[in-house]
Amino acid sequence: MITIIYPYRNRELSRIKRSLDSLQHQDHLDFKVLFVDYGSTSPFADTVKDLVLSYSFATYQYSYSLNQPWSRSKAINIGLKRVQTPYVFVADIDIIFRNDCITILNDLAHSDRCYYFKVGFLSAPETSATKAFSEYQISFSSEIGAQGLSLFPVQAVQEIHGFDEFLHFWGAEDIDIHDRLGRTGIESLFYNDQILLLHQWHKSYRKGETDVLKKELQLKGVVQLNHQHLISNQKKGVTMANYKTWGETVSATTFNELNDFDTHIVINNTKESVTHFLFVELPQFQNGILSVCFKEDSFENSIKYKLKKIAGKKVPNYFSLKEINDMLLLHIISFYHQLPYTFTISDDLKSICFKIKKESV
Repeated sequence: MITIIYPYRNRELSRIKRSLDSLQHQDHLDFKVLFVDYGSTSPFADTVKDLVLSYSFATYQYSYSLNQPWSRSKAINIGLKRVQTPYVFVADIDIIFRNDCITILNDLAHSDRCYYFKVGFLSAPETSATKAFSEYQISFSSEIGAQGLSLFPVQAVQEIHGFDEFLHFWGAEDIDIHDRLGRTGIESLFYNDQILLLHQWHKSYRKGETDVLKKELQLKGVVQLNHQHLISNQKKGVTMANYKTWGETVSATTFNELNDFDTHIVINNTKESVTHFLFVELPQFQNGILSVCFKEDSFENSIKYKLKKIAGKKVPNYFSLKEINDMLLLHIISFYHQLPYTFTISDDLKSICFKIKKESV
């Protein structure tokens, strides 16, 4: 028996419904769906929960990760920690399944092999049309190396602690999990005998990245960073990831405790203040909740500052809030992502607030 894991956050319900409808029309219904909502906000969270639970084969798991950057690795691992079937298929909400897909997945399932699949990509007009699977016109298809949609033996994946949770935002998690499984003797095979999966069109979220601060969390250069982490794992022959913990959700209790904590330290954007926090105050803080807000120093925008700078006189050196955003997110991903924390940017883009809970060991 197979469990299908959907990692999800804040995406259109129409795509989810098409995907789940295609599963409802499978020739064999001997499967389960575990839908992992990694911190969707209202109105998405309540609506998607109702939709998912309207299907008899589906369960819904929510993690209060809404004020943390997206991590497909973490979302999948939450599911991997909870599956009770010997095999798991990692899906995306964009996927439409051919009616015999589950039958073929069950035939392929093997304790010493994992499979990834050739996928047909639909255009925007094709995606919006309601058709039988065989009637869709495919724009192009994936080739060897595109490993995002995969069938895994659960025990083998759990033994290496799932997907690497260092990886946030976009990139490298799929190749990395296949690589690490391969080093333990699990064979990775590309199934391209026929197309069992169609990908619904949607805008590219990566293209939305900018060099300026935005309300939606972003980290400049993260795709390249993830790729470098993949290369490092390959060179070192890494098999097991996430040595401390993995597959943990953020509970409502923890989220509310952080959210309700309203005593915070204000740190201005001078370079020495930000650097001291990142390299001294943050690592030295040991027990309780640390809450800080980074704001622009009012002096930076004053006429006095500008005149002194033009005159070549000594003035403070500043980081932009975008630079602080990137430095702080990089520190979190590298050293603190397994701890409870929240990271928010104000609506007016004039402050960044960070809260973290540490417990002394």
